[in-house]
Amino acid sequence: MRLVLLGPPGAGKGTQSARLVAKYAIPQLSTGDMLRAAVEARTPIGLEAKPIMERGELVPDAVLVGIIGQRVKEKDAANGFILDGFPRTVAQARALDEMLDHEGLKLDAVIELVVDETALLTRMQNRVDETRARGGDIRADDNPEAFKTRLDAYRSLTAPVSDFYAGKGELKQVDGMEPVDAVSAAIEQALSR
Repeated sequence: MRLVLLGPPGAGKGTQSARLVAKYAIPQLSTGDMLRAAVEARTPIGLEAKPIMERGELVPDAVLVGIIGQRVKEKDAANGFILDGFPRTVAQARALDEMLDHEGLKLDAVIELVVDETALLTRMQNRVDETRARGGDIRADDNPEAFKTRLDAYRSLTAPVSDFYAGKGELKQVDGMEPVDAVSAAIEQALSR
């Protein structure tokens, strides 16, 4: 199963991806995680991406398309994958389609978590507080200013991706404001249609 999860920052894509990974035994391909790993490892891509990510801005398409293109060829993605945080622009969605077509693959579903943006800042702050309480590391972009920048970028660049997939008849929307278990059930229902 090859899935794309869409939704603004804080919508619950990571939480739902983890549940889908467990259910379908396919990897979650999070560009954010891959980029953060590259920053931590101080790779050339990581060094290029670090200041951009810290400002809450989007990393250039060529970098992301290259990372995803390499990743979907790895053995653990042979039976499918979940893309979380990619594509973020219509250009990336087109590049993803071209890349998958070149590999003889196609997406099985595009799920959008629809949420109330006014509640997202509270969700982000709760995530920071919970991470601190566990003694975990706080992401550099988990602060109100960077979050608002990420949300603005989502509205201007990523929201049109929903229209792109809707136009192709591939978009399925789920109410992301429901409790986690209800969102998971709604995703399962959308996948069965």
